[in-house]
Amino acid sequence: MKATKSLRRTYAIISTLLLSIAMFISFDLLWQQIAGSPTYRYLWSWIPDQDVTLEVGYPIDPLTSIMLVLVTTIGVTVMIHSDSYMSHDQGYVRFFAYLSLSTASMLGLVISPNSIQIYIFRELVGMCSYLLIGFWFTRPSAANACQKAFITNRVGDFGLLLGTSGFYWITGSFKFEDLFERFNESLANHEVSLFLATPCALLFPLGPVAKSAQFPLHVWLPDAMEGPTPISAPIHAATMVAAGIFLVARMFPLFKTLPLVMSSISWVGGVTASLGATVALAQKDLKRVLAYSTMSQLGYMMLALGIGSYRAASFHLITHAYPKALSSPGSGSVIHSMEPIVGYCPDKSQNIALMGGLRKYVPITGTTFLLGTLSLCGIPPLACFWSKDEIIADSWLYFPILGWIARFTAGLTGFYTFRMYSLTLEGDFRANPSKNLISSYVSPWENSRFGTSSQKQTDSALPLAQNRIESFDPSENIQEFSDKNVKNSVSTQSSREEYSPHPKESDNTMLFPLLILTIPTLLVGFIGVPSYQEEMGPDLLSHWLDPSLSLSNQINYENWLLEFIANATVSVGTASLGIFTASILYGPIPFFPRDLRQKTDLQLEGILGHFSSLLYNWSYSRGYIDGYYNIVFIKGTRILAKIISFFDQWIIDGIVNGVGISGSFGGEGSRYGEGGRISYYLFGFISGTIILLLVVINYKHDFFP
Repeated sequence: MKATKSLRRTYAIISTLLLSIAMFISFDLLWQQIAGSPTYRYLWSWIPDQDVTLEVGYPIDPLTSIMLVLVTTIGVTVMIHSDSYMSHDQGYVRFFAYLSLSTASMLGLVISPNSIQIYIFRELVGMCSYLLIGFWFTRPSAANACQKAFITNRVGDFGLLLGTSGFYWITGSFKFEDLFERFNESLANHEVSLFLATPCALLFPLGPVAKSAQFPLHVWLPDAMEGPTPISAPIHAATMVAAGIFLVARMFPLFKTLPLVMSSISWVGGVTASLGATVALAQKDLKRVLAYSTMSQLGYMMLALGIGSYRAASFHLITHAYPKALSSPGSGSVIHSMEPIVGYCPDKSQNIALMGGLRKYVPITGTTFLLGTLSLCGIPPLACFWSKDEIIADSWLYFPILGWIARFTAGLTGFYTFRMYSLTLEGDFRANPSKNLISSYVSPWENSRFGTSSQKQTDSALPLAQNRIESFDPSENIQEFSDKNVKNSVSTQSSREEYSPHPKESDNTMLFPLLILTIPTLLVGFIGVPSYQEEMGPDLLSHWLDPSLSLSNQINYENWLLEFIANATVSVGTASLGIFTASILYGPIPFFPRDLRQKTDLQLEGILGHFSSLLYNWSYSRGYIDGYYNIVFIKGTRILAKIISFFDQWIIDGIVNGVGISGSFGGEGSRYGEGGRISYYLFGFISGTIILLLVVINYKHDFFP
């Protein structure tokens, strides 16, 4: 054990170094694509057969090179961040083994040249997701969350497998290029019916719907935050869940020929975007808010793909990854600073009701977290502004209802993200262990439900850190200390010396990735800005991607600026309205006195009344979808299992057992009739003969009168 502990830092350094090498290779491949290098494919035969020929290898094209850079850059920063965050955990080496395997699986997925190879690596990604979500498997919530994620994704994988099999039956190929060409030729020559092709194409996106947490298979992603913050936030928010979007983008040339499939994808994305934003309005778990934010932004990407805006979807995939990867380790840094104050139970350390005013204690974390929040809201000139504005504009041109959904979601995004930021980093620090209480005022529309309950919880759950350590009872606090189980071995004396009544900024190892991720958050959006150079095309991103696949690549340079300003004004104005509303309700506003603010809140609550309560309860309860699934699928499955068990036990087994018992009784009866006396046998023979004669005579009388 001591030898393992002494070498575990070496394992982390080796893993980070190897992934860094892969990152530099990915940047080189991306630069070659930018410079105009043609698509490169290296394939070799895996299963040579006369009927089925399966090849494995890797293609290097614009979409692959972009995903390679995303996976490796975010993976390296996560590993650096994890080195400090997980340093006190006994599963340090196991965590880095899972993290390295998940990154390798994701890299294998994005370089897959055919649907079989992508399916294999997709299953590896699902397995790694299961292992990482259930990393602290001694905690019941983590064990349940990893099972929930595994089962939900199996539903999507089954649809993906059926769709893959159907397309192979139609085209006879698993290779993407051959599949697209043969499928389009079959449709053009009427060799395949739309009644056959459409169901296969509708089954295929079930896999991406589950992996990218799209409605109705989204329920696993919020619970996936039960894993360690370095993995549950950045990887599940930026790369793993993006695998579904990547797969739909890879199959886009096939889907675009089927209008019903494209329409279904767009509506699934629109519903997911709005649902994630509305459910995030009242969540009190910091990581869960980020999870629903991820779900909403992935909905934007799916919406863009469904309306044919391939470029906008790929653009948002890039611009969303870095701000979310910045906000998520930022939340880990915030949680890390709260744990010595409120304890290591996620219900306390991740509860935004117990935070507030942290920006003055963790200034670097607060600043980077603010930049990530502003980018997610779509505020210029940060990354997400450029892509989200384009998606909103394209959706409005495609179908006004989808445009309204996209705009409405943009406003909700501004509201819930700044609610999260304000309750976490602004105002007063509500968890005051020296007074054993928190501030009772939290928000206008949830103060009576959220703040009061949090106060009661804190009155009983926020003793002084010294008292908590002295009175530690393993039977009562095993869940609280399971997240950082090595903390149990820290001596009471050293804990008293290191204890501080206020949060502290994280160390440099945790802050360095935040500073690095700030750079792409500020600059990556400019790759989608038109360059006005004819040889470069409309912009750098369109020069990478295939312009023929995008419906929004034709830019009128004379009217572009006016259209851009008009679209940006609407989207930024909507987001700003949400930010302003959240700032009024949650943020400290110097020109708005606190007493007047609380009085206004009471008036607002009286005006909204029942609607406010319904909206809050609906959002806090996750739209009641999890409860509905619990009733229909979990309890329904158990009831069905009991019915089947009853039928099997009393009907199926009853018939078989009845035949056996009847034979047994018949044998017993015949045994008593065989006494060995000839008189009994003669009597039986004569009786049977008489009965047989009577039957024959009666038969002749009825049919031959």
